[in-house]
Amino acid sequence: MRELDGFQTDTFTADGKTKTVFRAGSGPAVIVIAEMPGITPDVATFARRVIDIGCSAVMPVLFGEPGRPISGLYVTRSIVGACVSREFSTFALRQTSPVTTWLRALAQHEHERCGGPGVGVIGMCFTGGFALGMMVDETVLAPVLSQPSLPFGLTKSRRADIGISDADLAKVKERTAGGVDVLGLRFTCDRFVPEERFETLRRELGDRFIAVEIDSSEGNPHGIPKTAHSVVTGDLVDEPGHPTHDALQKVLDLFKDRLQTTS
Repeated sequence: MRELDGFQTDTFTADGKTKTVFRAGSGPAVIVIAEMPGITPDVATFARRVIDIGCSAVMPVLFGEPGRPISGLYVTRSIVGACVSREFSTFALRQTSPVTTWLRALAQHEHERCGGPGVGVIGMCFTGGFALGMMVDETVLAPVLSQPSLPFGLTKSRRADIGISDADLAKVKERTAGGVDVLGLRFTCDRFVPEERFETLRRELGDRFIAVEIDSSEGNPHGIPKTAHSVVTGDLVDEPGHPTHDALQKVLDLFKDRLQTTS
């Protein structure tokens, strides 16, 4: 658990469910929703970057063992567990995952606790689309969808689906029409995040959807493998000029611009 040194551990209860939450930092809250298999050292490192820009990092535990390094077997076990859980909509079309209700309540709580104009949120991989569903709550001012992978793109319709209900999408579109930007990140050859999904987001949200699509095709100038998936964690190359470094900066700049304002 050394990677989580300095984080306070607490619990939060909403919608009849109690979950562990890790918190650190000061300033407006950013909800960091871990990718599979859970809060790995890489996810904790990203949370520390959020702290370094003057925000509070809040990491809820939705699955996995906090601080445990990633491994193939660990990922498989976490995915299997999540797929059978009623909290996550892994295959259903046009449906918001039920856990989003709990996450919205957490965002409201952290906004009251940390202050500022609102909260930021980033979902990653399995949780990538949760940030979109959380936009129903007006406290969410800086949503980031990092490699949103649900629903699993086993069919053409699922590849184009963005993982929220029609009613929630209507509210999200009201928010974007009111000036809230949605940032989306993906590698171009990532089979877990189909191009069709980003096309749907562009069509539905217009110019308010800011797509960062990083070339991972064969022979790309940065040598990014076709298997690259985790933009701001496992596949991040934190060197100026590298497209993943630039993507990370876009995320942090969105949080700073939207949350650290006195207006």
